[in-house]
Amino acid sequence: MQKDLHGFIIHLRRATRRQPQVAWIRGHAPCEVSVVDATDGAELTPAQRESYVAGIHQPAYPFALRPGELGAFHSHRECWRRIVAGGHRAGLILEDDLEFDPSVFARAVSLAAEHGGEDCYVRFPLRSREASLAVIARDGELALIRPEVIALGAVGQLVGREAARRLLAATERFDRPVDTFLQMRWIHGVEVLSVWPSTLREISADLGGSLIQQRTPLLAKLRREFDRYRYRRAVAKFSRQSGPT
Repeated sequence: MQKDLHGFIIHLRRATRRQPQVAWIRGHAPCEVSVVDATDGAELTPAQRESYVAGIHQPAYPFALRPGELGAFHSHRECWRRIVAGGHRAGLILEDDLEFDPSVFARAVSLAAEHGGEDCYVRFPLRSREASLAVIARDGELALIRPEVIALGAVGQLVGREAARRLLAATERFDRPVDTFLQMRWIHGVEVLSVWPSTLREISADLGGSLIQQRTPLLAKLRREFDRYRYRRAVAKFSRQSGPT
């Protein structure tokens, strides 16, 4: 077990169907973990709502944030705050709807911890969707890479203390979802790496479904997909122009 790390499971208290999975994650995680009460998008404070300010960064994010997305961002910020305050070299942040192979995931976390550093944010993605600029380190079939364009998703990550400090400073005001913000290394200046394979698997469908997504009419969905495509192209362009941190 990693003794110089501490883990955090983001869990919405009213999501009672996920509590057995939280217990499973706590029992199989590669370090000691605490449960962090997720910020409920249905119960945001005025200050939490006001932290969202559209149009801060370029490329402009084309959608207004939903309450669940605001809650998710604040939940991650609370984990970053605890990493900074807790004195650990890094913190492992996990969503509450995950499964993984405990032995392989422990090796993935160890690889990230050994080679990532306190100023790094290391992702454990659900799928392999990132082209690699460089392979930082390997452990058998596992590879720690520096991606050319950071993919979406923030279900599992190892966040160094200095990286958490910088992310907190950069997100006192934010204008897009947390995983979308993390793509913008030209804004936050944190080195974002990825380990693949991680064996993480999302099982939200088995636990009552997503707590953020909402049904969207077909025409609105088509328009949203077009706007999302244009936005992703812009992010890829900014990423390639900025290069690694």
